[in-house]
Amino acid sequence: MVQVDYSALDDPNISFNSFYPRKGWTTPPEGVQDYTINVGDDIGLSCRFFPSGSTNPTILFFYGNGEMVTDYDAIAPLYNQIGVNFFVVDYRGYGKSGGNPSFTNMLSDANTVLESMNIVLGASGFHGPTYVMGRSMGRHSAFELAAQGNPRVKGVIIESGRPSLGQFTGGLPSQQAAEFEDAYRAKAASIAIPVLVIHGEVDTLAPLEHAEEMFHNFASTNKKMIMIRGAGHNDLLFKGIDEYFTAIRDFIFA
Repeated sequence: MVQVDYSALDDPNISFNSFYPRKGWTTPPEGVQDYTINVGDDIGLSCRFFPSGSTNPTILFFYGNGEMVTDYDAIAPLYNQIGVNFFVVDYRGYGKSGGNPSFTNMLSDANTVLESMNIVLGASGFHGPTYVMGRSMGRHSAFELAAQGNPRVKGVIIESGRPSLGQFTGGLPSQQAAEFEDAYRAKAASIAIPVLVIHGEVDTLAPLEHAEEMFHNFASTNKKMIMIRGAGHNDLLFKGIDEYFTAIRDFIFA
């Protein structure tokens, strides 16, 4: 994977207009474990682990903008029901995580989280395969890990995503923005591990045709895409919950 210097996207004006952090935390449900992962500079990211079995696969989940870990207390059990452990992590400034979010920290933190998650779960006896999933903005972290070909990552799931930096190039000179977008699309297209794409038919924030283009350009020869009819960007579970989790189950346990 070609390394690109995205530090221009860390301009405070870009970050301020691109991230919508929410603060908050709750007591974990019974049997659920909270973790804090140190990403440097005395900054910890809040995480929550929903186990289903020590030998079961684990999904490392990166959520969409404006969400946070505790929003998944009611959704995570649905992953457990299909035999998957679910590990969800806050970005900097979200939940009870420290620091402030930026684009490059989001990418570097994804690498730290993957490594730390495997260490802490391994120490607790969880040794199943790892899959990465990114919803909407979470695609950036998922692409980062999937494009590296890390042998620990057995597959990647992209929900409501697209091969674009979106608002992160806002305010940049047009030529620089175009160069960043070209490099980003090439990064996404280079992904060669197994891929599942889940997308809403009438998504106006990430149009279906963009997701279809992304899907066709993946280098992977093991890829599948499902489209949830009548669903937009944020209501896929409401519109097609059975299709959604059947696709994830079949992808992981194929």
